[in-house]
Amino acid sequence: MTPPRRRLAIAAATLTLAVLGTTACGALGQTVDCNTAANEATKIMTDWSSEVTKNAADTKAVGTASATAADKTKTLAGKYDGEVAAALNELAAGFETLEKGDLSAVTEFTGKMNGFSSKITAACT
Repeated sequence: MTPPRRRLAIAAATLTLAVLGTTACGALGQTVDCNTAANEATKIMTDWSSEVTKNAADTKAVGTASATAADKTKTLAGKYDGEVAAALNELAAGFETLEKGDLSAVTEFTGKMNGFSSKITAACT
């Protein structure tokens, strides 16, 4: 190759590697963020479950725990976008349905929590 063509080839190769490297790092960063989102959501659900179990007969305590969990989940959702945010907002909406302390709905919602976890995990893949 002549010197100008060689420089262009090297520049093109360098640019290609830079783009691929940035894409890979971005994907890796998203995976780390998704793991963080999933872990934080799991912690919120675990804390909520503990509070509800501890105060199973107290509608006010269940309502307060649900409102707190909804707020924390909405805050977490605000840090993300796309499917992860949508899954977290859906979980928050589920907590909000329990803010009145409806004890009969707690059992149904508890059964749905695995589905919410699956949606958050699926959004990360």
